[in-house]
Amino acid sequence: MKGMMSYDLMETIRNTNEWMGASARAMASYPVWGLTPHPMFKLMSAWGRVTERSFARMVIKPDWGIRSIPAADGKDHLIEIETLVDKPFGALIHFKVQGRAPMARRILLVAPMSGHYATLLRSTVASLLPDADVYVTDWHNARDIPVSAGKFDIEDYTLYLVEFMRLLGPDINVIAVCQPAPLTLAATAYLAEEEPEAQPRTLTLIGGPIDPDAAATEVTDFGRRVTMGQLEHMVIQRVGFKYKGAGRLVYPGLMQLASFISMNMDKHTKAFSDKILMESKGEGSEHDHHNIFYDEYLAVMDMTAEFYLSTVERIFKGLEIAQNRFEVEGKRVDIGKITRVAVKTVEGSNDDISAPGQCVAALRLCTGLPDSKKAQHLEPGAGHYGIFAGSSWRNNIRPLVLDFIDANAAPAMAKVTPIRAV
Repeated sequence: MKGMMSYDLMETIRNTNEWMGASARAMASYPVWGLTPHPMFKLMSAWGRVTERSFARMVIKPDWGIRSIPAADGKDHLIEIETLVDKPFGALIHFKVQGRAPMARRILLVAPMSGHYATLLRSTVASLLPDADVYVTDWHNARDIPVSAGKFDIEDYTLYLVEFMRLLGPDINVIAVCQPAPLTLAATAYLAEEEPEAQPRTLTLIGGPIDPDAAATEVTDFGRRVTMGQLEHMVIQRVGFKYKGAGRLVYPGLMQLASFISMNMDKHTKAFSDKILMESKGEGSEHDHHNIFYDEYLAVMDMTAEFYLSTVERIFKGLEIAQNRFEVEGKRVDIGKITRVAVKTVEGSNDDISAPGQCVAALRLCTGLPDSKKAQHLEPGAGHYGIFAGSSWRNNIRPLVLDFIDANAAPAMAKVTPIRAV
């Protein structure tokens, strides 16, 4: 009950701020204030609009918003999102391009489960669609999953990835972004030993904490300072009465959002101050850069407590992946068993979440792979977001990843549609 009260208190605070923003917007927008041309009313209305929108976004799952893409035939083809597998804690979805022949490149994009929805990779998906068939792991919000569905920890997550890879077949090319990189590496090793014919063709790991000790960041420092008991006491709560998952132990998305913002408080404070001033001057718009970014950034989801705690304990503190000691259902997963899956790592030189050195450690663990099957790339000047969704991704990293996929394609699929600029 204590955890539920804390969870509902956070939701009450969020809801109250949304209401206050709506009230300020409505109050300051009355036409009568036009008789008193004081800038206070415009600022109040602008503050209300920005505040209402910001707090409302926190409990809304964003839409993918990818309607169509141009194809090689010069036509725009509509996009249909189809669900191939729907499991309690996540789904495998396919961005089906209507009227387009199957592509030689098939990509499974493994989205992070770290507080944001899979739609955080919207621009990544959009940039890959003209040149590949794209599949994405769409993780569900833990607050909406009944307690009767059971637990979900990093071993369950790994087995979900194994099932998705097995379903998509051995010609799939897997790209894991950030948090899932170590577990995707483990899932590939699991298949290499249990079902070699189901292994993916290539594996690209982008900015993931394969070895968190390789380079310190604020994230890894926090993991070392706090004990598991302290962490469980401070951040784990029970879903409140408002949602289907009432009573489930979770790491709330709102708490994760607070930690995200605190890491760059000055930057976010300035962004919102500038947005309020722009709105008060009548210079704001519905789809400006601020709204596009924060509509996604502020939309957060809860993680199951067991997933969050096992990630911290086993990946960051225990270094089970980094030391090749990870187990699934009591059986060790040996990363050295990967012998034919080409592996590439991508890092950003300015990444303050997964610093350079953490992700490239995967290549050291792949002792069964020849050097010809290994590749790495360090993007100069790129931060964490930029290596999978920013200009660094679009202009530099994306072409390199597609070239890597093509270089390791089967002979029958070696000739593919040339990469188009995005």
